[in-house]
Amino acid sequence: MQAKRLTGLGVAMTTPFSEDFSIDFTSLQRHTEHLINGGVNYLVIMGTTGENPTINIDDQFEIFKRVKEYSEGRVPMVFGVGGNATQLVIDKVEKFNDYADAYLVVSPYYNKPNEEGIIQHYKNISEATNLPIILYNVPGRTASNLSVKLQLRLAEIENVIGVKEASGNVEQIMELARLAPEDFKIISGDDALTFPLIPLGVDGVISVIGNAYTKQMKQIVLMAKEEKIEAARYLHFKLLPMINALFADGNPGGIKVLLNEMGLMKNILRAPLFHVNEKTDRLIRDLHKVIS
Repeated sequence: MQAKRLTGLGVAMTTPFSEDFSIDFTSLQRHTEHLINGGVNYLVIMGTTGENPTINIDDQFEIFKRVKEYSEGRVPMVFGVGGNATQLVIDKVEKFNDYADAYLVVSPYYNKPNEEGIIQHYKNISEATNLPIILYNVPGRTASNLSVKLQLRLAEIENVIGVKEASGNVEQIMELARLAPEDFKIISGDDALTFPLIPLGVDGVISVIGNAYTKQMKQIVLMAKEEKIEAARYLHFKLLPMINALFADGNPGGIKVLLNEMGLMKNILRAPLFHVNEKTDRLIRDLHKVIS
């Protein structure tokens, strides 16, 4: 049931902090409403954009419960989870099974298991939940790539329903779209590639810029899927300079500048993340004036 709703525009939510680096729940509620009012199809909580490496499991749990309370069941909620110790990931999954609608599970990082190790990692996690699992392939952060061959093997796991593809390898994504089972969702993990990939078989996006420009990203996804190519291309090129600026000096540093400019949350990150440089900060704020 929930797997059918995990389509179109997902947003990898940022986590707002107060000046003392505690969770800013007032801004979190305001941000949740902004996303839902903008037409987001589903929320991804505690992904990289949410600064999950700097947030302990109890606070992650509280954030998730609060967003679930604020959203009042209006959209599905995906919990971002992953790690390089399989049992610790399973422990997290079991804690969230009664609250999440699905999991986004990043491929193991740092200790670089071989392909059979990755398969066993996902199999063991899948046995700990009946909820849908979305693979997350982001070689730039994990130092390993989920190849097409490997993803096709992982797609055989019963509750693995798709992948967030952030490899940036268009040829690989096209080959996956050509060979994957019809019900296997391929989700763009790159805002800049979402528009060109949808006509090739990609379902939608788990977006960063969608934190701010939710309505515009929803329009791009819908128009691309409805083959309204000229309109989608126009909006894509309108947002492209901002997309590039948001990642110029690290994510989520860029998106927090934009959300601060929009009055949605403070521009505060937890160490070791740090504010973007002055040039990028100014560029993001100037581009927003043009777009808005």
